[in-house]
Amino acid sequence: MGGLARIAREAGYQVSGSDKVLYPPMSDQLADADIKVFEGFDPAQLDPPPDLAIIGNAQLGRGHPGIEHILNRNLPYMSGAQWLGDVVLPGRWVIAVAGTHGKTTTASMVAWILDYAGLAPGYMIGGVPRNFESSARLGDKPFFVVEADEYDTSYFDRRSKFIHYRPRTLIINNLEYDHADIFDSLRAIQTQFHHLVRAVPGEGLIVAPTRDRAVNQVLAMGCWTPVARYESTARRRRRLPIDSGDTWHTENADPAGSAFDVCLNRNPIGRVSWDLLGEFNVCNALTAIAAARHAGVSAECAVEALCHFKGVKRRLELFAERDGVRMYDDFAHHPTAIRATLQALRHKVGAERIVAVVEPRTHTMSLGSLRSELSHCCAPADEVIWFRGENIQWDLKELTRSGVVEASVEVDIDKLVARLTRPSTSPCHVVIMSNGNFGGICGKLAERLARE
Repeated sequence: MGGLARIAREAGYQVSGSDKVLYPPMSDQLADADIKVFEGFDPAQLDPPPDLAIIGNAQLGRGHPGIEHILNRNLPYMSGAQWLGDVVLPGRWVIAVAGTHGKTTTASMVAWILDYAGLAPGYMIGGVPRNFESSARLGDKPFFVVEADEYDTSYFDRRSKFIHYRPRTLIINNLEYDHADIFDSLRAIQTQFHHLVRAVPGEGLIVAPTRDRAVNQVLAMGCWTPVARYESTARRRRRLPIDSGDTWHTENADPAGSAFDVCLNRNPIGRVSWDLLGEFNVCNALTAIAAARHAGVSAECAVEALCHFKGVKRRLELFAERDGVRMYDDFAHHPTAIRATLQALRHKVGAERIVAVVEPRTHTMSLGSLRSELSHCCAPADEVIWFRGENIQWDLKELTRSGVVEASVEVDIDKLVARLTRPSTSPCHVVIMSNGNFGGICGKLAERLARE
């Protein structure tokens, strides 16, 4: 919603907005764009009546004071996804990045590659790319890069948001069960992805992994668009799906994922060397290169651009360091992502101690729908501390009994800060993992380390 507000402001609209809680980095971006924001939903904020109210999907529904005010006064309204699709995207070449994991980073890569090539694309990304000043911009036509989320659009439109985007180039990074609050099964999510695939033109392109069973099942439901395939190593290549066009893979990859050769149809293109970690980011890079090539950027130029890619805030972002203790902030939203991030760090630091501090805050994790996956997703770490927030609806102590590494549960932020800032006699890496503000813990940790 913050990104939409910035785009609307660039397009010449007068914009203000409300949210339950506002915190950096988005609160800073809105202030920089001179967009008036309110914490809370006092209906008085809608006086005088706006020409249009854009309604998000974050716990907004019937009974909410802002919603009731809009309905009672017959104010015009629509969802954010519909506004983007109806007002901004017509006439654009839309590059949409979908999937359970890696959407923000991959969309940031694609936008950066196009920008590096001088195309000045528009984009809307659910994080803050370090190569840009903000998470969204209107940009120049024709290209627009959008992070395409499968979550529902609003309380009055239960379709996935990405249905409104009508992409010409579609990336599907991967597909797992998530969003247990709105989807009963993986099959229900696959149905939404099938609807998305049906919207891609025959002259477009879909970029998909070679062997992701759930993604392949979606494409098997019906696909009328060429499909480019990718995987991180040539060793794993066996029989490719019959719909394969171009195939992308890597060679000579560093175990930590910090350098790798890119190959197209077994022909070497160039070598990416960057500060990012993990095999998952290697795969993200391949999809970004393939999508940018479809938009007219040479693969060689894309490889060169990624060597200058700085990543995304809150993706294993180092925010404090003292006496051998390094602290990272990571936007952990799913057990698979938690494991992949910790494994990437393990490849980087070797036998040095890793402590994962996890707030299972997403709807899916807070409901306990993935508790079995949570019990072992921190295996690459030496210790895990589970933080029980107010929204957790199950007993996290289960994880201390079923986990595969040393585990404990904490319920007090200040006690947790004190615990994590105790002096250490050996190198230690502390990874704060949450998709929310986590009680401002990163700021408190940085302040305490600096003070002491």
